[in-house]
Amino acid sequence: MIICRTKKELREHIRDMRGTGKTTGFVPTMGYLHEGHASLLRACRSNNEIAVASIFVNPMQFGPNEDFDQYPRSEEKDIELASSCGIDILFIPTVAEMYPKRPLTEVKVAGLTEQLCGASRPGHFDGVGLVVSKLFHLVEPDFAYFGLKDAQQIAVIEQMVRDLDMPVEIVKCPIIREPDGLALSSRNVYLTADERARAIVLNKACSQALEMFKEKTTTGRELLEYVTNQISQAEEARIDYVSLLTYPSLQVIDMELDLHNCKEQLLLAVAVYFGQTRLIDNQLLTCSEEVQYV
Repeated sequence: MIICRTKKELREHIRDMRGTGKTTGFVPTMGYLHEGHASLLRACRSNNEIAVASIFVNPMQFGPNEDFDQYPRSEEKDIELASSCGIDILFIPTVAEMYPKRPLTEVKVAGLTEQLCGASRPGHFDGVGLVVSKLFHLVEPDFAYFGLKDAQQIAVIEQMVRDLDMPVEIVKCPIIREPDGLALSSRNVYLTADERARAIVLNKACSQALEMFKEKTTTGRELLEYVTNQISQAEEARIDYVSLLTYPSLQVIDMELDLHNCKEQLLLAVAVYFGQTRLIDNQLLTCSEEVQYV
């Protein structure tokens, strides 16, 4: 595996490896890799001749009171995991390499970034759009792999790709969970043992909501009330949001209608603090049996 620290090195190695008919897959990450990331890396490796990944904790997507400096990092272990998954090129730039000067350009996707995580983390998705667009220009991948745990992020990136005619296909990959259902996240390391035990309520509530949805007798309001009540019963859980929106358009639905009358896929999304740690989870709901992401 080739490790690149500069944009120049990255471009040179990709140019040398790329040939006629070869596809390039790409997995952008913020490091502290876990099995969720590994699933993306393996998918990238198995479906492309050239597999590229990046590790970069992007300061532009952190707010002034968020955990950029404390965000977990484990470069040596990350390199080992990426290598074991068969990645050809791993890009690990510094902040100075990615942003020699503070950028003046914004990549803003209106309509998809004001709700859910965008409401409580203003500017977050502007930072995501900027760094992902920079990485796409550097790598020029045919396919880019993202996990559905960050479903809003995928919707934002897909819209950006369409609007800017970026020649890359976004591949959505399933949420990877612990045996007890907790979605894998780099931030799980912040949880105390008691908080970790309580956090499984997120998946339990969302999974039960899926069963309620399948019964085709539940309104959006009833589903949201159930999920909110279940999470609220977990000791010291502080709800940021429990929302039900169309997906990927992220539009509000009529909460009084039976959900089985909805013709669009829906996203049930939650964000909850356990102690100082903010966790997100979601469940996609669809009336079509053909669409199954999680």
